[in-house]
Amino acid sequence: MNKEELMEYLPHRGNMLLIDEAEVVTDENGERAACAKKTFSGDEWFLDGHFPGNPIVPGVIQCEILAQTVCVLIDLRGRDVTPFFTGMEKVRWKRPVKPGETLETKCIITRSKKPFYFAKGEGRVGGELAVSAEFSFAIMEKQENQ
Repeated sequence: MNKEELMEYLPHRGNMLLIDEAEVVTDENGERAACAKKTFSGDEWFLDGHFPGNPIVPGVIQCEILAQTVCVLIDLRGRDVTPFFTGMEKVRWKRPVKPGETLETKCIITRSKKPFYFAKGEGRVGGELAVSAEFSFAIMEKQENQ
């Protein structure tokens, strides 16, 4: 799915919709995974100042991309909900991600107890592991501002 289609699955908009395309795949064991891609042009707001003369995609942005990838597995279409990070564990960065590169992610849901979901994922550049993590999040109904 392209960015326009992704907006049916994710509440993120503008410069916070961080994946360019995604698909749901099923492996030979019947396990479902979400795969996504993000190509960094070098013009992204978070690269301005991180770091001058040596721009590197911040680790927190890579983690957000993993979270958006796994949310593709949960059908949020037509629901007035927001996915909230509730935890991150075993986060490891193995190589920097730089402008001009494409981060390819693959994430699975390892278990759920609604509204909580537990997942793990990884991001690769040119087949080389860049980031891996285990994380959890909650799908919460939107509440009126008070």
